[in-house]
Amino acid sequence: MMSGSVLVAYGTKHGSTREVADAVAETLAEHGLDVDTLPAARVDDLSPYAGVVVGGAIYMGRWHPDAVGFLEKHRKALAVMPVAVFGMGPRTLEEHAVAESRAQLAKALEKVPDVDPYAVAVFGGAVDPRTLRFPFSRIPASDARDWNAIRAWASEISGVFDYGKAALEARDPRSDLQQTHR
Repeated sequence: MMSGSVLVAYGTKHGSTREVADAVAETLAEHGLDVDTLPAARVDDLSPYAGVVVGGAIYMGRWHPDAVGFLEKHRKALAVMPVAVFGMGPRTLEEHAVAESRAQLAKALEKVPDVDPYAVAVFGGAVDPRTLRFPFSRIPASDARDWNAIRAWASEISGVFDYGKAALEARDPRSDLQQTHR
């Protein structure tokens, strides 16, 4: 087992992504990992961590700036440790909505080529129009988060955090884990 903890860092605007980050962290902990969950903007040092999960909401075609900023700020440290990424975006899990969110997340990840996540997932988002300003306050409420898919993805990625970057490079699980969970 690798030494050090796993960090689940997130960027959220209204709290939905924090809830997903908490579920990911709980699932990783159930697999015997020591996990911290923090807002991405509050993380200054990755030295206590042996792996990182970064999540962010996708709003108006962009991944949350705190998630992007986290990758940019910590690019050197993240280049040598296991990294998994998730985006929260589509209001529905319709194929075109998920594909659009995946493209938006891929565009954000292209900004930080030093960071090569071994697992990338897009989960449905949640919208509470009461928390939004006009005209977005007129959007119908929705919650497309699939908690079973979120926990299944966290279970899948837990094994890489157990064995670290060397095992990751030897195994190259990208074909298995580069997927969209719906």
